[in-house]
Amino acid sequence: MKGKIAIIQFPGVNCEYETQRALEKCGLAATIVRWNEPLSRLESSDGFVLPGGFSYEDRVRAGAIAAADDIVGVLFDEARSGKPVVGICNGAQVLVEAGLVPGMDLGALDLALAPNKGVGRDGYYANWVYVSVGAQPRKSAITCAFKPNQVVPIPIANSQGRFTSSKPGIIDELDRQGQVVLKYCRADGSPPDGFPDDPNGSSCLAAAIANPEGNVVAMMPHPERGTWLKQVPDELACEWSARKIAGRGNWRALEDFGPCAGVFHSLRVYIEERR
Repeated sequence: MKGKIAIIQFPGVNCEYETQRALEKCGLAATIVRWNEPLSRLESSDGFVLPGGFSYEDRVRAGAIAAADDIVGVLFDEARSGKPVVGICNGAQVLVEAGLVPGMDLGALDLALAPNKGVGRDGYYANWVYVSVGAQPRKSAITCAFKPNQVVPIPIANSQGRFTSSKPGIIDELDRQGQVVLKYCRADGSPPDGFPDDPNGSSCLAAAIANPEGNVVAMMPHPERGTWLKQVPDELACEWSARKIAGRGNWRALEDFGPCAGVFHSLRVYIEERR
């Protein structure tokens, strides 16, 4: 039986359909649930994904208004029960604004996703970057199908993607505890020394942060945009581009899994192992 994922769509979200296709590509059953539908529609779900976009036009702060919706209150209860809750880009901003991430004191606003900042380049940025998986990928709902320290090419597209906090040292502590589950890196896995390998100046190079249990994750990159091999740019200096180029003329080869499918495979594995 396939795991059932509810994709939460707020006004202004625009990645719900591509996220649905990516989840289904990786063996999950995905249903889009609008923010104003009966909350009972969530009851049979095994997990939840908050996709990217611009909920409520990013008014006040990205994710701040959506975080106050009643449907997010349901996610608190589901997260406490151990079900996975994954926020992608704007969805990550919602989880942070709601206090579901980092989740040490559930509901407390310990983090923020601030405007991108880097030497010679600020503001909105969209491109492919590289992230490295942590040393204990089994602990997170979005990494448990990856190998330790695996390097993954992945797209980003945001203007407020910089994990930061007004509380000194908190992200360093999250990193020590293994809650920074994806970090920006170079193609060879080494730490970047600035833009563009570090696309936004995030503390500890954080691209994704989980709660202590690992079932709630806020990730800024867009895995749904790299789930198929055909989505990979030719010019990336990695095996994935070489595979795509080799598959030209063979549509079945190009429909194969891309580098980011592992995020959704991880979610499927995480749900299956909870049963």
